[in-house]
Amino acid sequence: MSFDWSQYLNLAKELTDQPTTPANQEAKLRDAISRAYYAAFILARNYLRDQEGISILKISDAHRYVWEQFKLNPHPQRQLIANNLKRLRAYRNQADYVDKFPGLAGTTIIALDLSEEVISILTSLQHLP
Repeated sequence: MSFDWSQYLNLAKELTDQPTTPANQEAKLRDAISRAYYAAFILARNYLRDQEGISILKISDAHRYVWEQFKLNPHPQRQLIANNLKRLRAYRNQADYVDKFPGLAGTTIIALDLSEEVISILTSLQHLP
C-alpha cells in the first residue's frame, strides 16, 4: 500500500493546533509549513506522473520542474497549482533555512490554505474525463 501524501497536510494542521511551549511553537509552525509544501508537491508530482505520463527525473531541481509543468498549461486551475507550489516552496525554504521568520504564524495559515487548494484542484482534475 502506498503512502497517502495528503496525510502530510493533516499532520501540518495537527502541529498548528497542539498546545505547546513557546520554544516548541516556532519549530512546529516551521515543520507545518514544510509538511504542507511536501503534501502538495508530491501529490502534484504524482499527478503529472500517473495522470499525464510525465516522468519526473531525480534531478536537483525537480521541485521547479513540477510547478513549471503546470505553468506551461494555460488552464486557470493548472496556473493556480503552479503559483501555489511556487509560493509554498518559497515559504518552505524560508521555514527550513532562514534563522528569523517574521510573520511565521500568518505564513503558516497561508501555507496550509495553499496546500489544501492544490490538493483539492488535483483531486478535481483526476475526476475529469
